[in-house]
Amino acid sequence: MNTIKLELEKALGASAQEQLQKIAPEVEKAIATLYEGNGVGNDFLGWLNLPAEIDHKFLTDIETTANSLRRKCRFVVVIGIGGSYLGAKAVIDALSSTFASYDANAKTQVLFAGHNIGEDYLADMQEFLKDKEFGIINISKSGTTTEPAIAFRLLKQQLENQVGKGEAQRRIVAITDASKGALRTLADNEGYKTFVIPDNVGGRFSVLTPVGLLPIAVAGFDIRVLVAGAQNMMQQCKTAPFESNIAAQYAAARNILYRDGKKIEILANFNPKLHYLAEWWKQLYGESEGKEGKGIFPASVDFTTDLHSMGQWIQEGERTIFETVISVENVNNTLVIPTDKEDLDGLNYLAGKRVDYVNKMAELGTQMAHVDGGVPNIRIVIPAVRENCLGALIYFFEAACAISGYTLGVNPFNQPGVEAYKKNMFRLLEKPGVK
Repeated sequence: MNTIKLELEKALGASAQEQLQKIAPEVEKAIATLYEGNGVGNDFLGWLNLPAEIDHKFLTDIETTANSLRRKCRFVVVIGIGGSYLGAKAVIDALSSTFASYDANAKTQVLFAGHNIGEDYLADMQEFLKDKEFGIINISKSGTTTEPAIAFRLLKQQLENQVGKGEAQRRIVAITDASKGALRTLADNEGYKTFVIPDNVGGRFSVLTPVGLLPIAVAGFDIRVLVAGAQNMMQQCKTAPFESNIAAQYAAARNILYRDGKKIEILANFNPKLHYLAEWWKQLYGESEGKEGKGIFPASVDFTTDLHSMGQWIQEGERTIFETVISVENVNNTLVIPTDKEDLDGLNYLAGKRVDYVNKMAELGTQMAHVDGGVPNIRIVIPAVRENCLGALIYFFEAACAISGYTLGVNPFNQPGVEAYKKNMFRLLEKPGVK
């Protein structure tokens, strides 16, 4: 079942179908390259059929481990950077109560560390976790990536000091390589529960591996429904012809706009719960396409909030941008605007209407204004912010990213430029063996 709708009319105009048909042979070639597995980066295609390969036994193992942590821990710290935390953070934030962190009676909460080198951030976390029941999920292929390695060293020591080494071993889960690396060695030596990061799945495509599924399950959400949504979208992307394949058409539209001088894509939402979904999307597309002097720059905004800060630039700035708007059909709550006798704020004309109705009119009005201002608008509609819809949306973006990258003519699965800053940092830190 297709849970997502794609609207391109306000991006490509009256000639949308003509433009799509013109680029269709290139996109279909990219699709064939992807599914036949004969393109550059084909050793990182493990995500492609992953939803269909996830079985009951695997999910039960994830759920059992999550439940064990939930019984022992009021807080679980997920340590990772990039794809090792963004996907989980995106789903958890989208599904959680906005103010859960302030609820003293809330169940196990997931915190994140290792995604920066902020001394104050880590010190604040350590102070917060003093005398609290917490556990750790450490996510690292190698175990030596600087940011998560520092966070793990600090938090592991703190956990052992608070509950003892034996209990700490039962509260630490390692998600790492199957057989090699520093974290694998440590996990085997210490007896940590472990899950494997598949060799053929890159970090930014790893949401549906233990990297994303375990933290999401610890947060209390239904990973089976999430996976089912991804399975439905996977089947649609794999079997639908170009004319009805929304992942292929999104990839095509992006490349059409890029060739027309639209170098920046702004992912916009009108639901603040999707903020970190955009952060995950930025890594997915930026790291996949930004190479060889090519690639659309991925940016994001939260509307209507950012209409009061970025709205002017989007409306009248340099016309090198296009927008992709994630629109949510049905929110999970109902709030009706009340009547006020004094009406000093002049809002009685909205009395009796739902807040979401006002938000939807803001969305429509913004789209009209931006299109009139020369900003092409792609619209992606999801039924609701729920597990199955998020699973479908994640796989949709992954498939479209791979197709778009191949259409662009780059390897969507490597990231050679990421190492540049590390070499300089290690040299400045005088790391042994680095010149």
